[in-house]
Amino acid sequence: CRDRNRIAIQGDVLGAAAMGVCNVLCLTGDGVGVGDQPGARPVFDFDSLSLLRTIRTMRDDGVFLSGRKITRPPRMFLGAAENPCVPPYEWRPERLAKKVDAGAEFIQTNYIYDVPVFERFMARVRDLGLADRVFILAGVGPLASARAARWMRSNVPGIHIPDSVIERVEKAPKPAEEGKRLCIELIQQIREIKGVAGVHVMAYRREHQVSEIIMESGVLQARGDGRSQASEGKAEIG
Repeated sequence: CRDRNRIAIQGDVLGAAAMGVCNVLCLTGDGVGVGDQPGARPVFDFDSLSLLRTIRTMRDDGVFLSGRKITRPPRMFLGAAENPCVPPYEWRPERLAKKVDAGAEFIQTNYIYDVPVFERFMARVRDLGLADRVFILAGVGPLASARAARWMRSNVPGIHIPDSVIERVEKAPKPAEEGKRLCIELIQQIREIKGVAGVHVMAYRREHQVSEIIMESGVLQARGDGRSQASEGKAEIG
C-alpha cells in the first residue's frame, strides 16, 4: 500500500493470479522514513483493511472497484499481519477482528519472543471467537547475536524482545547457536497455545537454519518427514 495506488494494486493482483500465486499477505507497509530512501513520497491509497476488501471483492464478486467485470477473477487465499507483543495490547485483538471481517483468512504475526504476552493475546482472540475463523501463524526467528537483537528492537518497527532473551544470547559461548536453540524452544511453547495453527519462521540472513529449526522443533513428527514444509519456512502445528 505504501508504494502503489489502487489502480496499480488491482493490476498487480491480476498479474500475480496469472502467474499462479494463490496466497496474498496484505500489508499497509512501514513508512518510507525507516528505509534507505526516506525522501520517497508514500502513496497509502489503501491500508491493509481496504486492500483485503478490494481483493475479496475482485475474487468473490468478480469486479474491479470501478464495477467493471473481471473475466477471470483471481482465486486467492487472503492473509494479513498482526503484532501481539507491542502496545496497545488490548487493542490488538480488536484490530485482528476488523481484518478478519475484511476478508483475512490467515494471519502472520510479527516476531514472538515474549510468550506470556502472546498467550494473553490468544486468550482474547479465543474469547472473540476469532480462532475458529482464521488461521494464526506465530512469527518466530533465530537471533544471530545480542547486538543484532538490540538493533532489531531499536530500529525495526513493532519488534519487542525482552531483556532476558537478549541476555541469554549474550552470555552464551556460541550466540548464534543459542539463538537457534531459543527459536526452537519458542516453537515448542507456542504449539501448546490453543488457537495457533502454525508457525512462520523468519530467518533474515540465516535462511540455512530454517529447515533445521522446523525439524528439530519436532512439530512435523506426526506429519511424515515434513521435508517439503520445512524447506518453505512454515509448519502447521497439531
